[in-house]
Amino acid sequence: MEKAYKLLSHQQRISHREAKILIDRGMVSVGGMKVKIARGLFPLGTKFSIQEAPKPKILMQDENLLAIDKPPFIASEELLKEHKEKGWTLLHRLDKETSGVILLVQEGSEFQKSAKAEFKAQKVYKEYVAIVEGMIPEEREITKPILTTKGHFAKSKISKEGESAYTKIEPLAYEGKQTQLKVIIKTGRTHQIRVHLASINHPIIGDTLYGGKNAKRILLHARKIALLGYEIESTLPREFSLLK
Repeated sequence: MEKAYKLLSHQQRISHREAKILIDRGMVSVGGMKVKIARGLFPLGTKFSIQEAPKPKILMQDENLLAIDKPPFIASEELLKEHKEKGWTLLHRLDKETSGVILLVQEGSEFQKSAKAEFKAQKVYKEYVAIVEGMIPEEREITKPILTTKGHFAKSKISKEGESAYTKIEPLAYEGKQTQLKVIIKTGRTHQIRVHLASINHPIIGDTLYGGKNAKRILLHARKIALLGYEIESTLPREFSLLK
């Protein structure tokens, strides 16, 4: 038996650090099951698969806004590094494994102040697509309050002591015992969509932190966002097109 990152390092001829990063990003799997712990022990003959992540793509850019199509496995802060020198800063964040539209604005600008006010007033339209376990037959709203605790990593739960949260879901398609959902949120609590869907016993596929089945990634995509006269949309990744 040997640690996963050491085996991966040897097989791919990369450094231990590079191997750990790939595992921590959730890009490494064995037999279709994601490797969660870089120091986990595996037999010496284990064959690892590495999921290739698309490169970030600029959806639109002007003097106010930089909209990027974020791939999964990349943290929002990693995207910022490439644009920080030109004065851009994150307007909001997406979870590392969530793909889709993410917005940057010029730091200190009047537009940044106005955009932040729109988020605070819950006037920003935020639409996601998720694939969840089980059949959801009709549209519904979820308004359970969410409490987040932060240690080595953030985790949220439904709690009466938490902050208010609003999620609206609408079924788009079905396949087997899975539902493809359109998800609209007004608030932006940590892991809000993931926690709300888990709370109604329909966790997102790949979201093992909240009870979902293991998959190559969390099947959650930020498809559209609209604010202050802008409307930016991202094409669904191919893994979401399994449901017709």
